[in-house]
Amino acid sequence: MKTITARTRDAAGGEGMLGLVCLVLAFAFAGVYFREGIATLIEAWQLAEYSHGPLIPLLSGFLFLRQLKTVPPRHGDIPNRWPGVALVVFAMLIALVGKFAHIGDIVAYAMILWIGGMVLISFGWKQGREFWPPVLHLCFMLPLPGLFYYKVSTVLQFMSSELGVWVLQVIGTPVFLDGNIIDLGIYRLHVAEACSGLRYLFPIMSFSYIFAVLYRGPTWHKAVLLLSAVPLAVFMNSARIALVGVLVNNYGIDQAEGFAHLMEGWVVFLSCILIMFLLAWLMLALQPAPRMSLPEALDLDFDEIMPQFQRLLLTRPSRALITAMVLLGAGAAAWQVADVRVQAPQNRLSLASFPRQIGDWQAEGLPAVLEPGVAKTLAANDYLSQNYVSPGESAAVSFFSAWYLDQTKGGIHSPEICLPGGGWEMERIEVVDLAGKLGTIDPFPVNRALIRKGMTELLVYYWFDQSGRRIASDYKAKMMLLWSGALEGRTDGALVRLTTPVLPGESADAAEARLLDFLRPAMDDLPDHIDHVGAAAAAR
Repeated sequence: MKTITARTRDAAGGEGMLGLVCLVLAFAFAGVYFREGIATLIEAWQLAEYSHGPLIPLLSGFLFLRQLKTVPPRHGDIPNRWPGVALVVFAMLIALVGKFAHIGDIVAYAMILWIGGMVLISFGWKQGREFWPPVLHLCFMLPLPGLFYYKVSTVLQFMSSELGVWVLQVIGTPVFLDGNIIDLGIYRLHVAEACSGLRYLFPIMSFSYIFAVLYRGPTWHKAVLLLSAVPLAVFMNSARIALVGVLVNNYGIDQAEGFAHLMEGWVVFLSCILIMFLLAWLMLALQPAPRMSLPEALDLDFDEIMPQFQRLLLTRPSRALITAMVLLGAGAAAWQVADVRVQAPQNRLSLASFPRQIGDWQAEGLPAVLEPGVAKTLAANDYLSQNYVSPGESAAVSFFSAWYLDQTKGGIHSPEICLPGGGWEMERIEVVDLAGKLGTIDPFPVNRALIRKGMTELLVYYWFDQSGRRIASDYKAKMMLLWSGALEGRTDGALVRLTTPVLPGESADAAEARLLDFLRPAMDDLPDHIDHVGAAAAAR
């Protein structure tokens, strides 16, 4: 009997080692297959907004091991592992799209699905799906897609600016808000993207998520803790902006930069954490008997966390695990052999060489040079900002275009995001097709916007060029980037914007006629400067 038991234990130990080897190989192959996503994460984590990223896997691991304590070891076959294999395959397909499109963000997002699949393979469907909290928490380490990042950042900038100015006015500080510019009279403060609150919002949301998972109070308490993260971060960031305004107003512009600015940021973050603890304490204090203290309500038991690592030795080499390992290995090897590169545009002319004579329109002066901060935010590989005048017209047309070689690292910023930051109000914006007005057969969708700042009113045309395709919607432009990146190997694109003033006593239709008069001859040359070869060159 002892001999049989020893042999059984040895066999189990051998299977455990083999299973552990399969698991390690699966993770190693995944590291190769998802390497673009890993590189994207490492690059994003170097930014202030995502500098909390490296801590997220550690915190998710703690949540996983804490939950694993409640799951007793299970010997023998584990049923329903194959849904995990299906999720791994789905994650690999999503990552493959990102790899072909050269968009590392998509590969990074697919990694979360792959981790979920590996959990289902390890524990089976019925038990593995209960581990969703630590897997979902990994999403906090992901960078937002560039389009959503700038839209969220813009909204938070406006909210923080308005609330900050309101606080300054309440305490008696003379102040005026012009877009994202806080005018203190002597000094003007720009509430930039870095002051939007995103660098506090993401860590605070992660903290509130962990707080809610560890919290053992009522479910509605958990919901309040989760939902409080966003308004709390916005309000405290507004208070920080107001504090900067007070310091600048009393002690000079140096208070808006350097160490003082950094310390004010840390004060905001720690204050948010403290307020969240106070909120939990208040909700517990208002609970009917029996009541829990805050330490009792938080499950911070670290006992037996480390011994859970030893359960890796119980991993069995199931067919599902071996299948996932083989698929990941084959996928990694196939991608190593494949030669998928970004196709650089051929024969594209620099925007600096864009003609200074467009029909009857003549360039006025030299092209404008963007301020260093604006140019850094724009992050274009090539741009041109030039005014054009015509003898028969009473106002100029401002031409602006920005071209990007690789839009997967951020790319084009919509004027819908940029213009309000300068104090411009969008009175009306609509998508119109200019094909009939320009006499072209192909559709020519553009955004037609009427914007105002004080007594000045401008009419704006703008659109996005994605591999020679004119697109009005910024969301559709991003989807087309995915399409052209995956099928054509191209990630370049451009923004084109035309602007003219609506003069006093002039109708918007008259201003639009001016834009169209410039655009008709401009389209003979523009494709050569924002696309490879260009339709105009091909036609000639």
